[in-house]
Amino acid sequence: MSTTQSERLRELLEPLVTSQGLDLEEIAVDSVGRKRVLRVVVDSDTGADLDAIADVSRALSAALDETNAMGDTAYDLEVGTPGAERLLSEHRHFVRATDRLVKFQLAEGGELLARILTVDEEGLDVEVPGVKGRKATTRRLGFPEIAKARVQVEFNRKDSTKDMKEEEEA
Repeated sequence: MSTTQSERLRELLEPLVTSQGLDLEEIAVDSVGRKRVLRVVVDSDTGADLDAIADVSRALSAALDETNAMGDTAYDLEVGTPGAERLLSEHRHFVRATDRLVKFQLAEGGELLARILTVDEEGLDVEVPGVKGRKATTRRLGFPEIAKARVQVEFNRKDSTKDMKEEEEA
């Protein structure tokens, strides 16, 4: 039974990432010119700040040097977070995206743009924005109905609870 380099790296690195209070989301080894780049994506329920990224980066670097898991060829280690428009593929991703606007590609075809309200083991409740002055509607999506889901960046979102509190204080 042969394991790929990514699987071996995951076995080595995941316990270190977990010990730092983070989840190992992705590992990728890419060739860039004559060098290789090991990209490690981490996250947590509360996000990962720069200090956490630096700490886990040092721990991973030390483990990689000790084990020679990347071989003798030069490589760069890049540790980061998933980014603003992350792909949602695991239950924890949907939980972390609660209150975020998401574009869903549905298993039966078609797309849906909606805000995640709640997430449970079977699926999620979403709010579909109203069109042309109509009120928003809620809808239930089971996980089997979702082919693909990606968080959308919102630059001008009005936070209605925050706006109401500011108005009350004024």
